[in-house]
Amino acid sequence: MKISELITEQNIILHLDAKNKEEIINSLANRLEENGFLEDLEGFKKDIWERERAVSTEVGYGIAMPHTKSAYVNQPAVIFGRNLEGITYDKENCNLFFMIAAQADATDEHLKTLSRLSTYLMDELFRARLILAQTVDDIISVINDKEQEEIEEEKIEETISNDSNTLSLVGVTACTAGIAHTYMSAQSLKDAAEKRGIQMKVQTDGSSGTENRLTDEEIAQADGVIIAADRTVDMSRFDGKKVVETSTKRGINNADELISEVLSKKELYKATDSVKSDSNSNDAKKSGVFDIYKHLMNGVSFMLPFVVSGGILIAISFMFGVNSANPDSSQYNEFAAFLNSVGGSAAFGLMVPIFAGYVAFSIADRPGLAPGAIGGMIASTGGSGFLGGLIAGFVAGYSILLLKKILIKLPKSLHGLNPVLLYPVLGTLITTIIIQYVINTPISSFNDTLVRWLTDMNGSNAILVGALLGGILVSDMGGPLNKIAYAFGIQMITAGVYEPMAALMCGGMIPPIGLGLATTFFRNKFTEQDRETGKIAYVLGSCFITEGVIPFAAADPIRVIPANIIGAAVGGALSMAFGIELTAPHGGIFVIPIAINRPFLYIACVLAGSVVTMLIVGLTKKSIVPNKKTSGGITNVSDVEGAI
Repeated sequence: MKISELITEQNIILHLDAKNKEEIINSLANRLEENGFLEDLEGFKKDIWERERAVSTEVGYGIAMPHTKSAYVNQPAVIFGRNLEGITYDKENCNLFFMIAAQADATDEHLKTLSRLSTYLMDELFRARLILAQTVDDIISVINDKEQEEIEEEKIEETISNDSNTLSLVGVTACTAGIAHTYMSAQSLKDAAEKRGIQMKVQTDGSSGTENRLTDEEIAQADGVIIAADRTVDMSRFDGKKVVETSTKRGINNADELISEVLSKKELYKATDSVKSDSNSNDAKKSGVFDIYKHLMNGVSFMLPFVVSGGILIAISFMFGVNSANPDSSQYNEFAAFLNSVGGSAAFGLMVPIFAGYVAFSIADRPGLAPGAIGGMIASTGGSGFLGGLIAGFVAGYSILLLKKILIKLPKSLHGLNPVLLYPVLGTLITTIIIQYVINTPISSFNDTLVRWLTDMNGSNAILVGALLGGILVSDMGGPLNKIAYAFGIQMITAGVYEPMAALMCGGMIPPIGLGLATTFFRNKFTEQDRETGKIAYVLGSCFITEGVIPFAAADPIRVIPANIIGAAVGGALSMAFGIELTAPHGGIFVIPIAINRPFLYIACVLAGSVVTMLIVGLTKKSIVPNKKTSGGITNVSDVEGAI
């Protein structure tokens, strides 16, 4: 069924005469009743108002769609009303009104037709043509044209799906935390492929596991593979395919460029006995820095669950008293001591070995895991901590690569001993000797000096460090600087210094909240889509997910990035100045009540920095023209003509 069959000439009101929502509903319902579509006018209006009381049918973009399924409808119909000056419906000034009357036992065909109308109204040009229409016939023509356009698009899509020659791509996205970049990169790649008429499936390796997993058949049929990942991905499946490897950030910002790159690629990927990349990508050819960063991020991604769970359990133990885990204290509580032990000795104790092990795993595959983890344990117990573990991971990984080149000369009959005996034993021996006799002493001394300096720090020094930590954390929104700053905070937590992590989390929460505030208080400077994204940014920022600001930064980097850095620096500086401590390394608002020593003051620091970010963006950003459209109203037809 076509929408034009439901919106007839008799059900179009070009100049709707009403002053408020009640008069709008009465006028539209009365017209339906006059044209014989209703069995009982009052009963139908009662059903309409019952729907309105549940959730307003004001849908944004200057549109209201009062609708209901009612026993008082003789046959399904849609009535259209228009008021160019705009009428306040609930909160917005609306110009276009569609009253949808569906029968109580409406068929699926009717309901699908009615719902299709709402998708049409998302098209800005379609809405503008409805505003510009001069006659009833013009309105009918606009609707018919839109339906014909949809039919043509469906034919094209069907042709593409049935054409065996249609290009097909697959991809994998994976960021360190697996929360934001992973899914944003996947969506960007799919959108870019769709615009080219290319089929694309993207596997996301997120925090909750692998979703949309690629099958062997899909990989075999694909014309190319795009890996947008900040950590190690199993590359063995893509042997003999055109492969481009890059970061999630490039997947977000340069998706179309990546598609062109993989389609034009000549050489095919050659898998080795390692699941790691063989540096066959353009990024890797340009610089080995990306490989180093990817190995580091692989270790961080496996370490994070240990850090977060350990930190929060320690924070919970402090709820029983600061000294509740000390047997000699009057505050001692056995359960609190248990929680403290699980979080500290167990989770934090495994943190550095896990990190080092998976850095080595990223470099040398499975043979690197044991030497890396054991080297990380030696670093942890030897006092060099996180920095020592980082070095242990790289030493172990590259030691195994070296051993692979040396031991390949052994007789083939002995090659079976390599993975089970020679790699782990020799790799562990090399790594632990270097860590114990070369690394532990100087790094341990450096850590002790750093801890003493931070512990004794106060006044302007504390403010400066807080500002630097907050600003650095948000400067590249999940990039290398972000991870370096965060790793420093984790290192300080394990050393019993909790102020830096408080400054870091404060700084990380500020950009999304600040942009959310900007979309709220400077509405005329953001599109409707921006304002919807701002609502999501509030939630992400509150959860310490800084990536919630990426859509704004990508669209307007010149204003947004400096505003992020300045706001985060203000928040971090205030947090350090007030001596606020955070015993959990993540969690946002969920850990503030249990892991922050001054929760209300901390919230004030976050809000202060967010307001700074909001003001910088709001005062420097230009208003959107035409301004009236942002609030849902259109003053005159020339505004729309100019927009088109």
